[in-house]
Amino acid sequence: MRIRAIASGGDGVGTLADGRTVFVPRSAPGDLLEPAAVTLSKRFARARVGRLIEASPDRVAPRCPHYERDECGSCQVQHLGAVAQRDAKGKIVSDALTRIGGLAMAPVPVEPSEKEWEYRAKISLAVKGRQIGYHRVGRPDQVFDLVHCDIARPELSRLWDVLRANRRLLPPQAERVTLRVDRTGGLHAILQVHGTTVWNRARELGRALSSAGMPAVLWWQPEGGAARAVAGAAEAYPAMVFEQVHPEMGDRVRAAAIAALGDVGGRHIWDLYAGIGETTRDLAERGATVTSVEVDRRSVALAEARGPAKGVRRVAGHVEVELDSLAPADAVIVNPPRTGLGEAVTSRLSVVAASRLVYVSCDPATLARDLARLEPVYRVTGVRAFDLFPQTAHVETLVEASRR
Repeated sequence: MRIRAIASGGDGVGTLADGRTVFVPRSAPGDLLEPAAVTLSKRFARARVGRLIEASPDRVAPRCPHYERDECGSCQVQHLGAVAQRDAKGKIVSDALTRIGGLAMAPVPVEPSEKEWEYRAKISLAVKGRQIGYHRVGRPDQVFDLVHCDIARPELSRLWDVLRANRRLLPPQAERVTLRVDRTGGLHAILQVHGTTVWNRARELGRALSSAGMPAVLWWQPEGGAARAVAGAAEAYPAMVFEQVHPEMGDRVRAAAIAALGDVGGRHIWDLYAGIGETTRDLAERGATVTSVEVDRRSVALAEARGPAKGVRRVAGHVEVELDSLAPADAVIVNPPRTGLGEAVTSRLSVVAASRLVYVSCDPATLARDLARLEPVYRVTGVRAFDLFPQTAHVETLVEASRR
């Protein structure tokens, strides 16, 4: 079987002898292989690489030993060279916009990251028994013990080294360990637990981290409850609010989104799914008045504390609920979660008199669906893609649209 493309989740795509499409993790476009462990369904199949008869010229040796040895599911395309990764992501974007959005797109060039490795400012590790690490690819019930993550920033790797050596001090019933470095350089470890078992050894772990030269704020999050800092700081940076895990590339995408609006001076802009208010701040600094909407009240509180206040109205709530109460906008920026805008939001945007719409998306399929819903009102005038997450199949897409 010859692999012809990479699917949106990172699997290679081929065709079985009976005509069914088959998805094969860790395969590359151009590979000739014998599939193994084939699982059939009515419309498609899944398989694994059995014997590799002829390797694709795009194949490279994965840098991280966990990728092949432990079948790490955190990265999906580490076996492809950087150019091949970006080519595959550009085709994923164009395929979704053509097939779902009806836009007849050529492959979209993907703008490279300055860093192919050691870029992630946040990693999230599962806990299963004595193992703490990532899930194995295609096996969500299995976790391997992580030694080192090659896409995590160096300071997170050093923090993990100390935590791993002191895992006896982690809370009982721990289910997830999230490590994060914030914009100020502060380190955080968030421990999510099953139930509400108190973490009695948090301060002991905090002292061990400090002694190792890796002081960090430790957070304890009970099941169904909010996280709170239990060691390392009395009033800590709110580590649970959403921030881009590749901040430098996130800044580049945000700058491109704002530039796509042109001169915003004296115009009123909606910033929907506003996060911690970075886009709102940049728009206000350029002379716009802004109404931002964000469902996470902690993010809104942080945005208010950072400012600016002049010319800005911040709304804490669901976008689909709050849109009807907003003053009319001249232009709109949306940056929704992976699930996209939803029909209620696209319906409302279709009757708003905004002349420009800029859509930042982390999922080409939901982006294409939403653009198809908006097509009667908004005409797509530009598409850009960014490699925010090298070694993975994820891609960030920016679409510019003008009202017809």
